Amino acid sequence: QVQVVESGGGLVQAGGSLRLSCAASGNFLRINDMGWYRQCPGEQRELVATVTRGGATNYADSVNGRFTISRDNTKNAVYLQMNNLKPEDTAVYYCYVEPGSLGGRYWGQGTQVTVSS
Repeated sequence: QVQVVESGGGLVQAGGSLRLSCAASGNFLRINDMGWYRQCPGEQRELVATVTRGGATNYADSVNGRFTISRDNTKNAVYLQMNNLKPEDTAVYYCYVEPGSLGGRYWGQGTQVTVSS
């Protein structure tokens, strides 16, 4: 019904940058909220950043000032620009979308981000 695909993860040195992308497709009219979570092995998934359809953003304290979330409503896409990466940012990053016409939240498969010290 809804497909969510992430890309852009990889290995980077501390202080470097990565840009994650996520695109949704399927049988829906529009997407309301979109965002990113991350999960380290053995830990709970935690919120990284969210963006409403109107562009209002929210960030976890740990990434505020370093990460920027944005979206393109014409492409049903959301992006996460990550700058000044730290080893503690290492995790699997998951994108989610909330299609207004369907209800619920749909997740991507996750993309690995590894930051070496």
